Amino acid sequence: SVHVGQAGVQMGNACWELYCMEHGIQPDGQLPSDKAVTDDSFSTFFSDTGAGKHVPRAVFLDLEPNVMDEIRTGNYKQLFHPDQLSVAEITKAYIEPPNSMVKRDTGLSKDMA
Repeated sequence: SVHVGQAGVQMGNACWELYCMEHGIQPDGQLPSDKAVTDDSFSTFFSDTGAGKHVPRAVFLDLEPNVMDEIRTGNYKQLFHPDQLSVAEITKAYIEPPNSMVKRDTGLSKDMA
């Protein structure tokens, strides 16, 4: 699953916490020894690392690091691999047009960038 933006990341985090509770996975991604994977639907949501840790099949994307920091420091911080939590950096090139000239549309009398 792909979770984008503040709302997407926060809802995705809440959903993965719920999935973990439903499947009996601990916040560190470990399955307790008294539980066993009983069906194939488990692998739909989680990847097994081979070391007994289950990692969500998810990617989180946002432009602000604050929302990702909530996941990185939250109860389920050990559940996700750092590569799953991406923050895009905004640079001046994304905000400003390549040239600073403002074109005038005389027919509509509006400034256009």
